[in-house]
Amino acid sequence: MDLANQIILVSAALITFAIFAGVLSSRIGAPLLLVFLAFGMLAGEDGPGGIVFSDYRLVYLVGSVSLAVILFDGGLRTTRDAFGRALMPALLLATLGVFLTTAITGAAAHYVLGYDWLHSLLIGAIVGPTDAAAVFLLLHLRGLRLRPRVSDTLEIESGINDPMSIFLTMAIVGLIVTGLPKGDLGEVTLELALQLTADFIWQMGGGILFGLVGGHVVLRAVNRLKFSPGIYPIFALALALVVFATAQAAQASGFLAIYLVGTTLGNNPHRATTEISRFLDGLSWLAQIGMFLMMGLLATPSKLVPIIGPALLIAAVLIFVARPIAVYASILPLKFKRGEVAFISWVGLRGAVPIFLATIPVIGRIDHAETIFGIAFIAVLASLVVQGWTISVAAKLTDVELPPRPKARARVELAIPAGLDRSVVAYTVDPMSLIARRRLARMPLSVSGTEVISVMRDGQTMNKVPSDGMRAGDVVMLVTSTADLASLDRLFAARKARPKSMDIGSVDFTLSSDANAGEVADMYGFLVTPHERDLTLAAVMHARLGSAIADGARVRAGTVDLVALSTGEDDTPKMIGLDLDPPPPLRFSTRLRVRLEEVSRSIRELFLTDPNH
Repeated sequence: MDLANQIILVSAALITFAIFAGVLSSRIGAPLLLVFLAFGMLAGEDGPGGIVFSDYRLVYLVGSVSLAVILFDGGLRTTRDAFGRALMPALLLATLGVFLTTAITGAAAHYVLGYDWLHSLLIGAIVGPTDAAAVFLLLHLRGLRLRPRVSDTLEIESGINDPMSIFLTMAIVGLIVTGLPKGDLGEVTLELALQLTADFIWQMGGGILFGLVGGHVVLRAVNRLKFSPGIYPIFALALALVVFATAQAAQASGFLAIYLVGTTLGNNPHRATTEISRFLDGLSWLAQIGMFLMMGLLATPSKLVPIIGPALLIAAVLIFVARPIAVYASILPLKFKRGEVAFISWVGLRGAVPIFLATIPVIGRIDHAETIFGIAFIAVLASLVVQGWTISVAAKLTDVELPPRPKARARVELAIPAGLDRSVVAYTVDPMSLIARRRLARMPLSVSGTEVISVMRDGQTMNKVPSDGMRAGDVVMLVTSTADLASLDRLFAARKARPKSMDIGSVDFTLSSDANAGEVADMYGFLVTPHERDLTLAAVMHARLGSAIADGARVRAGTVDLVALSTGEDDTPKMIGLDLDPPPPLRFSTRLRVRLEEVSRSIRELFLTDPNH
């Protein structure tokens, strides 16, 4: 009993102190996961805590469950729109990118350490994947708002690249243990290559099959069965883990399967949206903290000192050579801008996954296993310090950061148990919000089915919108869909001062380019000429800007701006954004200066890219 109490006390104390340390570290911009990892090391054998811990099997078990929970939560938050924007680049990064990273880093390990090729490639496979926990946490916790395609690519890549790395790690360990004891790649026969290819296809294909089928089973179960609200998140997670374990038992990728279960559940209406989201958010945090603390405990700094030089050299190749080459080779043909490619190259964050994978060689008792674990641990530390600490600076330098969206104060959300994909929300009207400066009739609330339930003013409740519109301090209760909460937040939030540049991301609503201009103008309150009322929004922009329209092009229409969010190969807008509170128009001298800077930039790019100059 005393031992059990001591374990509970130490575990709870470690988590509590790690959270406090994380709060303090945010003041100096330190990556939170680095703090958890360092705190685990301080509590370990060589630190003040003096806790002796070396159970790699327990770490593998806890790491598997924790990673499954994190991927399930990440899948819940990945939208269909994100898949539409970023599935192809993320898929290429998760397959071709991981393979190239493994090959380049493995080659570096071969020449730095003098190991045979299989052991060297094992190091590359272990440190190859970006980490879902690190990417999700650092992007969202820092409050970074990136260009949607960049952010979606990074998050989806980190969610689906683990199966590729796990497959490569297990395959190479298997070859070392049974197939190629001397690490001679020349002994890889055609039969063995075909077997590995078939295993890989089943790992990926089976993971997709189990994930999609299991996701719909979980979705139907949540919608059909009636429980107390607090049971739904436990029930959904338990079923998701059943899918994960079943896929793993069938030699398919359970990690890919549980991620797809999360995306299926998160992108379809069900009766427990709020409960499951909040529960998984907290549990995912606990999984991340516990996993990083345990892996910090597992590392012994005194054993890392002899290999720190070679490990840092391998980490440098990984960060500065392997990741950029893999990213450029994978996504450059997909019309990403140079700054976007550079940022994706830099944010190849390593976290718990490489350390988790590094336990496999130790459990398999292969040669150099302890050294491989140490190299993976140092590579993760280097990634969190170098890349994690500079992510905000990198976003600014590569011009992928968007202005932060305004957040509504005092939003209260109430789930409707029987109303699928519907929520009741209450807002307090901010004096600097758009809703306080425009009549509600000029707000696009009716487009998506958002309805006002009541308005409370000076202690009096009205069941309809007052004739004089909204006032600061009014409490407005609405029924809406969960997909429209972000739009409502922007309407009710205080508008901050706009940046000097009119950024493509500073729009309030997204519209279809073939929407009728007259109908939209009446609803949103902007000006179109009589002959433009029968045109589509895309035709209006072409009429005012000409035939060729680039991403980010703007047209002033009265008091609003129409913004081309994305254009096709024919330079026609596909999606058009509406900026209800645009910055004032630039003076002629400023417009001339901006135009000259654009021409100068184009000339520099021409001379930098044309090999004949």
